[in-house]
Amino acid sequence: MVVDGIAGSRIRERRIDKGIRQATLAATLGISAPYLNLIEHNRRRIAGDLLAQAAAALDVPVDQLSSGVDVSLLDQLRSAAADMAITAETVRAEDLAVRFPGWSDLIVHQAARIASLQDRVQVLTDRMTYDPELAGSLHQVITAVTAVRSAASILVGGETIDADWQARFHRNIYDDSVRLAASSEALIQYLDTPDAEGASHMAPIDEVEAALDAYGFHIPDLEAGQSKPLDRVLSEMAMSSPMALDLMSRFLHQYAADAAAMPLPAFADAARTNGHDPAALVRAFAVPFEAVLRRLASLPVGEDHPAMGLAVADASGALVLNKQVRGFALPRAGAGCPLWPVFTAFARPDQPLRVPVVLPDTTTQRFLCYAIAVPIGQASFDAPPILRSTMLVIPDAADDGAAATQAGVSCRICPRADCVARREQSTMTASAL
Repeated sequence: MVVDGIAGSRIRERRIDKGIRQATLAATLGISAPYLNLIEHNRRRIAGDLLAQAAAALDVPVDQLSSGVDVSLLDQLRSAAADMAITAETVRAEDLAVRFPGWSDLIVHQAARIASLQDRVQVLTDRMTYDPELAGSLHQVITAVTAVRSAASILVGGETIDADWQARFHRNIYDDSVRLAASSEALIQYLDTPDAEGASHMAPIDEVEAALDAYGFHIPDLEAGQSKPLDRVLSEMAMSSPMALDLMSRFLHQYAADAAAMPLPAFADAARTNGHDPAALVRAFAVPFEAVLRRLASLPVGEDHPAMGLAVADASGALVLNKQVRGFALPRAGAGCPLWPVFTAFARPDQPLRVPVVLPDTTTQRFLCYAIAVPIGQASFDAPPILRSTMLVIPDAADDGAAATQAGVSCRICPRADCVARREQSTMTASAL
């Protein structure tokens, strides 16, 4: 989805580039300079003949002034500022995206790179903290370093040492140095340094999602009448770590089970016939509600199927899977907006939800969300249920008159000042700027 209320920013940009004074352009258009100033700051819309006159006066095609900016780009720019806790002029993100699209893309990609590196640092930190083999290797290195330092300090201490003892200390230093080199080499090999071997800096779940995104989350080889066995499909995914391999294996096994229960040709036809209504598909195929949500998200885009996003979260609020769709973004790191149905579903386990959601952007984009939280694993009398929530996201949903939930991405970049769920001040409020 694009934000189209930015023609004024482009008029101002083109006018400044051509060295035309605001009053001069206003006179050419037959309007007052203050009114043109409101247009250029996107406080008044411009369209029709007036937009055509402005394009002619600035010698640009009309569509160059009226074409919009993708909402997801604006979300990512604002999210980049929020994640870095920098007081940036987030209210002018549209101006930045319009005037400097290349720099905007650079900021977004750098923010993604920083987030990826932070995830990698966290993974390595956890590994150093909890991995017993790594702790043992580090202990060997530290022990060898201490032994070398101790022997060397005796030799340079200034005391007279006979030749036999000097030879012993030299031999000890040599042996400990060899041991230190071997321990260091083994430690480096165990860590499998990403920079040395060109491995990805992504966290395992990010690597899985990136691989699935390349397929559009639709795996033809796992559909009914599959041409390849699951293990072969898994090997072709080429995950770079055991954790990513395990996550991908779980996803593919679940995908294969859903495909077997809801064969693609019959399911696709039923989805079109029933307007992609999960409740109707649950009745048609006699499968759990969350399975239908997953299956809808795996349909190939086109063929009368809209692009659909999918979010899966555990009860801690952490996303364990996130298929993004245009305009929809939930942060992987940090706290997202708790008003999304993927989180509110935890309050009503086993209750399917159908909730329209609108974001606080200039176009009030509307999403239709279906969600359900269900227990996973075996039930027990002595332990609380472990819940997992699944949410299907359909963007650009028609307004059916139902009350919509006013959600956002995260508190840091949400301009709604009166939200009861707010945890912290927004960087987009006047006081924050």
